[in-house]
Formats: sequence, structure tokens, C-alpha cells
Amino acid sequence: MARKAFETFEAVSAVVPTEGGYHAAIATKAIGGSGAPRFNKVLEKQTFKTAAEADAAAAMRLTRLKGVDDEGRLVW
Repeated sequence: MARKAFETFEAVSAVVPTEGGYHAAIATKAIGGSGAPRFNKVLEKQTFKTAAEADAAAAMRLTRLKGVDDEGRLVW
């Protein structure tokens, strides 16, 4: 799991299980906030066989992330 912090949000690499594999995702949450993180699928057309492969792909996309808007959506 890779992590990147911004002024008011943090983002971490994550996976979302799907039938037959996993999707790469980036989860966002307000720093110091309560509640569940928001999961944003990345590379949506690609399914990975293992969670480790999906997380590695999400970590690579996380390096390109420029920020997170006030609603927790990814800004590229």
C-alpha cells in the first residue's frame, strides 16, 4: 500500500474485488475526518488476478496524482 498526503486529504493505493479478480483503486479520506474512505477505481478496463498486482498498479497511478478535490475526487 502506497500513501500520499495532501493539504486536507490523504490518498492510498487500494483494491476493489470483482468477479474473477481485482480492480486497482485509490482510496481518499479527509485528514482527521471520520467516516469511510471513498474508493476511486483507476485503470477501470483492467482486471488483475491478484490483489498484490492490483495494488502495485494503483501505487503507480498514485505517483501521478496531483490532488484531491473537496468531494474526495481525484485530480490528475
